[in-house]
Amino acid sequence: MRRQRSPGNTTAWSCAPGSLRGYERDGAVADPIRRLTQLLAKLPGIGEKTATRLAFFLMRAPESYAQELGQAIMETRRSMRLCSQCCGLTTEATCSLCADERRDRGTICVVAHPQELLAIEKAGTYRGLYHVLHGVLAPLDGIGPEDLKIAELLRRLQASAVQEVILALAPTVEGEATALYLAKLVKGTGIRVTRLASGVPIGGELEYTDPATLSRALEARREL
Repeated sequence: MRRQRSPGNTTAWSCAPGSLRGYERDGAVADPIRRLTQLLAKLPGIGEKTATRLAFFLMRAPESYAQELGQAIMETRRSMRLCSQCCGLTTEATCSLCADERRDRGTICVVAHPQELLAIEKAGTYRGLYHVLHGVLAPLDGIGPEDLKIAELLRRLQASAVQEVILALAPTVEGEATALYLAKLVKGTGIRVTRLASGVPIGGELEYTDPATLSRALEARREL
């Protein structure tokens, strides 16, 4: 491995992305790279090869970029909190969507994760409120109703004039089980319960569904 100078970075290394083979004899270099690769590989959708390429990219990048990236991650973790109403991610006590008086407060769209909320918003059709569960029921993984934001949802329904709850959960085994569980609870309050219509592929994830398909699914939602 040959050290070289690069603009704005006096510690860059001229090494190509790929295997760590050949660097293992230099434990002082290989161990930090291996650790970084293992941490990057834990990110969703990132395999070992991609994690290795990212690790070497970060090592070759200007030091200022690596510092800004680390600072952005830590600042985001420190500043983000759960919205007091919808349990979505926000930097304030109440998120901008819940605080927007122009939103339809008679409808709540229930999603499993914050990224699915963003996907539906991107579709541009839905103008009601949201509720984020932060997961779905998965008994085999030890995730039960008490691990999700279900109690918070029920409290919202009791304290508001909501007329319809849309269960926008992915059509997976866990998503279907969660939808049926919630439908039974919400129907007991006399509130209308609907699901997204066909168009969202079975076994698919909402965050990867295109906006047009999500819009049609919302508009043609069905009773549960």
